[in-house]
Amino acid sequence: MAKRFAVYKGLERPLVFKGFKGKFIYWGVGSLLLGLVAGSITMALVNMWVGAIVLVGIIVGGLFYTASRQKGGLHNKSRSTGIYVHRANLKNLQLYAAKKRI
Repeated sequence: MAKRFAVYKGLERPLVFKGFKGKFIYWGVGSLLLGLVAGSITMALVNMWVGAIVLVGIIVGGLFYTASRQKGGLHNKSRSTGIYVHRANLKNLQLYAAKKRI
């Protein structure tokens, strides 16, 4: 009798952490790190209170931006509806044809 193993069915779903999915987890972590670095540099150069405002502003702003971009979906791409005409480069084609005849 063959053994039966449970198959994990969640492999096709994106990774989810604290409401952020897939690539947006990295965007959130990036905004946290950017806020910490910018806030610490501002604290060292200007003032502790100004640095704290910069730190909180960048973190909150980055997370709100990430959440708003996530609403478009994981594969949000711009789709152009115009008609594009690409010129044919016949000079290279003629050179290629001339080489093949030799």
